[in-house]
Amino acid sequence: MIEANRLKKSFGPVLAVDQVSFQVRKGEVVGFLGPNGAGKTTTMRMLTCFLSPDSGSATVAGHDILTDSLGVRRSVGYLPEDAPLYADMTVTGFLGFIADVRGLRNSKRRTASDRVIDICGIASVLNRPIGELSKGYRQRVGLAQALIHDPEILILDEPTSGLDPAQIREIRSLIKTLGEEKTVILCTHILPEAQATCGRVLIINRGTIVAAGTPDELSARTAGKETVKVCLVSPPADALSLVRDLPFVEEVWTLEKTPGRLTFGARTASGISLSEELFKFAVSKSWVLSELVKEKASLEDVFLKLTTKEK
Repeated sequence: MIEANRLKKSFGPVLAVDQVSFQVRKGEVVGFLGPNGAGKTTTMRMLTCFLSPDSGSATVAGHDILTDSLGVRRSVGYLPEDAPLYADMTVTGFLGFIADVRGLRNSKRRTASDRVIDICGIASVLNRPIGELSKGYRQRVGLAQALIHDPEILILDEPTSGLDPAQIREIRSLIKTLGEEKTVILCTHILPEAQATCGRVLIINRGTIVAAGTPDELSARTAGKETVKVCLVSPPADALSLVRDLPFVEEVWTLEKTPGRLTFGARTASGISLSEELFKFAVSKSWVLSELVKEKASLEDVFLKLTTKEK
């Protein structure tokens, strides 16, 4: 359904997307993961014809993004991170306006509106101005506008950004339901969101795809290696460097750093009890440990490994 081939995009001296290539098959729900500024949104904007690539190509539902942008737009429902809503319109008026833009007329217009109202659960707010709605309902209206023309493909960019936990659960559940019928790309930097909704993930960092596979496949990259989470109280400035230099430590990455506290992850090759060795080392340095936990390899481990560069 989607095939990107060596897409590249720069903004002045900043290379935002660098030779990105991937495929999304029909019926897949694919997570497009990366830290803020990794190139996720720029890639999605090229696929939806909001931006033209500097080089490379892509097809969406068989339509070329460079030569058939209208065909692409007809095939895609797009929800940007900032939903394109008109605050002074009522929900009913806005959906009618979007239906007109999409070329839906008469009975098709009414049928399409009724369908997305039901799917997105917005019947109770139809006559309210969009500007008065909660963020959760605005996201639902944004999804409704992306769905109103019944597209084959949905591209959702950070759809749960700024929502409270209850709203996040509702939107995730809705995305899973939509994924039963449509091809979906979920663009996010929130790992639990991808694990809860996606069958396959792509990880992008600094404009380049660095990994692809199911969450289980990516987690298997760390199989056989012990991973621990360590929290130090009042650590010395060179604590990470000292840990990294230990002969039995393969990788180290920062999880959280606040005044007076440092939390980091570490990994070693199989056959070594990293938790025991790090405990002994911390004691020898008179470090205060508030946490030392052996962890199961997860998608988060892979994500941090591929997107975090220690300084």
